[in-house]
Amino acid sequence: MTADASLPALAADAALERATMARVTRRFGPVLFACFVVAFLDRVNIGFAALTMNADLGLSSTAFGLGAGLFFLTYFLLEVPSNLALERFGARAWIARIMLTWGLVSGTTAFVRGEWSFYLVRLLLGAAEAGFFPGVIYFLTLWFPVRYRARIVAIFLAAVPIASVVGSPISGLLMQLDGAAGLKGWQWMFLIEAIPALALTPIVLARLSDAPAGAAWLGADERDWLERRLRDEARAAAAPRHAQRALDLIRSPIILELGAAYFGLTGVNYGLSFFLPQIVRSFGLTILQTGFVAAVPFALATGGMMWWGRRSDVTGERRFHVLLPFGLAAGGLAASTLPAPPVVQLAWLSVAAFGVYAAFPVYWTVPPPLLDRANAAAGIALINSIGNLSGFASPYAVGAIKDATGGFSGGLRLIAAVGAVSWLILARLTRAAPPRGSGGD
Repeated sequence: MTADASLPALAADAALERATMARVTRRFGPVLFACFVVAFLDRVNIGFAALTMNADLGLSSTAFGLGAGLFFLTYFLLEVPSNLALERFGARAWIARIMLTWGLVSGTTAFVRGEWSFYLVRLLLGAAEAGFFPGVIYFLTLWFPVRYRARIVAIFLAAVPIASVVGSPISGLLMQLDGAAGLKGWQWMFLIEAIPALALTPIVLARLSDAPAGAAWLGADERDWLERRLRDEARAAAAPRHAQRALDLIRSPIILELGAAYFGLTGVNYGLSFFLPQIVRSFGLTILQTGFVAAVPFALATGGMMWWGRRSDVTGERRFHVLLPFGLAAGGLAASTLPAPPVVQLAWLSVAAFGVYAAFPVYWTVPPPLLDRANAAAGIALINSIGNLSGFASPYAVGAIKDATGGFSGGLRLIAAVGAVSWLILARLTRAAPPRGSGGD
């Protein structure tokens, strides 16, 4: 009798959960997705600009790679301070500030005149955007129970390949404006592609909320359920751990290992993002054709990322779901450097793109259960900062090796090798960590 009587209550609770999470997802998903599309596009559109900008400014492949990578130097240095500021001032205001400043700085890239101004603008862009990604990851932990996180992070991170799917053809088309109003095509590209970040700033202020308690757009029962669920999960996750000072995190072995694992994964990503347009152009294509062909690997990766992240949530399994695509990312990038017709090289690059983007959302379910909630914001930011240092190292290494050898193969093989080492680190970490539970199932 008691069990039978409890069935309606369980069904009502499940219905309340579905309604609450659907409303939260609709509220935040589209705007954060749009923000990250614009963020990643503004970060990597120099890959397309390089098709003509390098010659116009007299940049060598090494200088271009250094400039591309300098973004991540200031990004690294300011990532943790930015996330701590986000905690202090609130995600709503701080993410809007990031959107505004990076839109302004990105547009100024149109006016660089040589190596040093190019380096300066990239350093400023990294400073402006620092904290956006880990800030959003932390923000999502304040709104989404663990069993929903891989899928919502997958939705958020799908913006990365979609930025290339949409941005590659658009960048190719904007480059055709060469000579209009006395500006080069790459200058028009930077100016026009900076506008969306500025336009999204007031939308962020209007749509984001800092905590469920202040969300008037949720019903009282929905707010109560969400606050209770998140509070219970936080209490269970934090019980066996001790708080650390933020500075101690820098010396924490688990932070360093998670950062090293992420370093190899992001290295494959930025190897593709910064140099794929130049690799595809070497197939003998025009700039416009390059824009459409370069979108193919990222289009395939987008669907795979969404499917794989949801599959991981449904099964509650994390280790296999992060290690398999990570291995495909490193292996596909290495295989793309072997002598083969362009269509085969593009196929291997597509395998690498699927692997790296399928691994991303599942990877971000690994750190939270290993960190104390009091240090989660700083810990996630530090892991992201360490990992994104590959965004500095990878472009510079690929550019320098290209100048030395005349091709991209050596640099891409180096990135793949580093990815393989990072895969081994992550395999050991996930063997020691529980495969289910608070990791996100």
